[in-house]
Amino acid sequence: MTEEKFFTPLKLGFLAVVIAYFLFTLHGMFTLSWIGEWEHMREPARTTIFVEDITATTCLAFRFLASIIALSTTVTYLIRRNMSKPTTYKAVRLVLVFEGIYWLGLATTAWYSVQRFLQLVFNNASLVNLTYSLSLSVIPTILEAIILPIILIIFAVKLNPKKPLKTPIKWGLITGTFYIVVFWLINTAEWISVIQQKGIQYLWMITTPVNGVNQIVYHPEHLVSFVITAFGLAALAIYTVNFTRKSLGAETLEELKEGTIGAIILSLGMFFLWNYFSWVFFAGNTWNNWYAWFLGHNMDLWMLSLPLLGLPLLFNKKHKIHNKSH
Repeated sequence: MTEEKFFTPLKLGFLAVVIAYFLFTLHGMFTLSWIGEWEHMREPARTTIFVEDITATTCLAFRFLASIIALSTTVTYLIRRNMSKPTTYKAVRLVLVFEGIYWLGLATTAWYSVQRFLQLVFNNASLVNLTYSLSLSVIPTILEAIILPIILIIFAVKLNPKKPLKTPIKWGLITGTFYIVVFWLINTAEWISVIQQKGIQYLWMITTPVNGVNQIVYHPEHLVSFVITAFGLAALAIYTVNFTRKSLGAETLEELKEGTIGAIILSLGMFFLWNYFSWVFFAGNTWNNWYAWFLGHNMDLWMLSLPLLGLPLLFNKKHKIHNKSH
């Protein structure tokens, strides 16, 4: 009976998410097929890709360390069935700092985005092109590569086992909200780039040559993915911002609405889960910049496991988020 009470769906779901975090990062860390991909390119693309790949991979090593710490700490807690508060806080702080360093590795991408925008300005580009570059390249990359690492490090600094939880709760909510905003901006930008390249009709159909004759093949899953990316994530971001605003005064974890947190985590996880399985089951041999980004370059694909954590939070109303450490 004691074992059933201890190993709750929430704890097992958290373990599953941590395992996914570790495995996806392990795969990304030791998949080396990217080495030399810049060799066939011309300048300045050659140098740009080389610098971006090297800095991103170097900082990915810190996320790998974060995933090892997260997994080892979680497993240790489940085996021992308790964890001292100082040890828990130290582990969480390290994970947050290393995660922040990982995102900082994308700073070179942000710099090149700013550089391209400035070139457009100096070349007297049209307002449309300037707006496109600013909204779909400069702002998203600066937010993910500069602002997000700063927020993660602030969150880590605010974690102190000797002080009340009010401030860490505040920064935890801000951090989670900012993640969703960043995911919305980055993924929407990718879809819009596909539409610019392929045309708006690509959202529901493509023209494929078969035996010398062009045939129309319908792909409504493209439209679904675009809608849940551009509008679904935007709605989730707005909802999360509102929840965060109302919850900033919470002084304990018990004061937070567990069901709401579960719904947010579940929704975010379903976004990743849908986009992954929509290609597996529906897209077939259809490939574009969206799938290349989402499936081939997306280091946050581990979040498709989030429903395993969101569902227990959503439905287990009596379960308390906070467990006392000894």
